[in-house]
Amino acid sequence: MAGIDDSLSFKPVRIAVLVVSDTRTMETDTSGQTLAERLTEAGHVLADRKIVIDDRQLVRQAVQNWIADPQVDAVITSGGTGLTGRDVTVEALTPFFDKVIDGFSAVFHQVSFQTVGLSTLQSRAVAGLAGSTFVFCLPGSTGAVKDGWDQILKYQLDSRYRPCNMVELMPRLTEV
Repeated sequence: MAGIDDSLSFKPVRIAVLVVSDTRTMETDTSGQTLAERLTEAGHVLADRKIVIDDRQLVRQAVQNWIADPQVDAVITSGGTGLTGRDVTVEALTPFFDKVIDGFSAVFHQVSFQTVGLSTLQSRAVAGLAGSTFVFCLPGSTGAVKDGWDQILKYQLDSRYRPCNMVELMPRLTEV
């Protein structure tokens, strides 16, 4: 049966949060703040938090630095996953992926459909593994961030979640 096994010990994950937006500041950013609050409330470590404008190179640079940092286990981005010309997060980050986590997008769309219906089609939520760093790209709305964290990431980044979780894979991610 799926769920949290309280007999196991919790292992905090070091997570960096990147918000991709031309309009938000730290004071007005609700999606990044929501992620920061939820991940720390869950017992994880907020490794870093930044906001960059919708610029492919700036998005790449921020995430590339975190991928190279052994103190960052996972990156969650918010924004830039839509269909407009300014939405560049997916194009900026998927070249870093050694492996695409196809199931993340599929499950995100199932969860999102329950909240926003067919509007989920306008999102290109994606996830992948870049070296030994998990990268999850969520849409920029606070609702989408809540869906992604509350229904998926909260569990997959919890070492006590059964039958399996991504945390237990971390020691083996660089195997050859």
